[in-house]
This record gives sequence, C-alpha cells and structure tokens, in this order.
Amino acid sequence: MVEQGRDDGVAAMVPQECRSLHRALSECHLRAGDPWQRAVLCRHLNRSMAECLVSVCCPEESEAVRSLCSSGGTSIKRSQCQGAQLALSVCLSSHQLPD
Repeated sequence: MVEQGRDDGVAAMVPQECRSLHRALSECHLRAGDPWQRAVLCRHLNRSMAECLVSVCCPEESEAVRSLCSSGGTSIKRSQCQGAQLALSVCLSSHQLPD
C-alpha cells in the first residue's frame, strides 16, 4: 500500500492497484464544487474505487460474490451467494480501523 495525503490533511492508505483511480476520483471531486454535482459526476469513479479496494483487500471473497451473485439461479445458488456475501462482509470488517 502507498500512503497519499488527502485535501483534509488525513493520510489515506491507497493500494498500488488503485492509485490511478484514486487520483482520478480526487480530481473529479476538485472539479465538481457542488456536493450534488460531485455525486453525479463522480459516481462511476466512486464505484470503481470501491470495487478496486474491495478486490485488493479481499480478493477471494470478492470474486466469490461476483461469480455466485451475478444472476438469480436456484435456491442453492442464492444460498451460496448469501454465504459469499457474509464471508466478504467478515473479511472487510477485519480490515476496518477500530473506533
């Protein structure tokens, strides 16, 4: 991971794989002054950045959710999807900083 400063002075840990997305998202936020405009203009970058961070932090769990939850399917597949979502949630929780 690479440490980069944010505009508010708080350091953010950004994985190497997500640095270009982080830079683009930061630039988008700077260009869009109004919060509503920012939400609309930067939505795709916000989503891409989130997906990048999740896939770097929890690659196996992320891939399991992507493959098992991509379509409806049988009750077994839905159950497997729920299990994969729970595993991803646990993995992400393990990466959160304490309060």
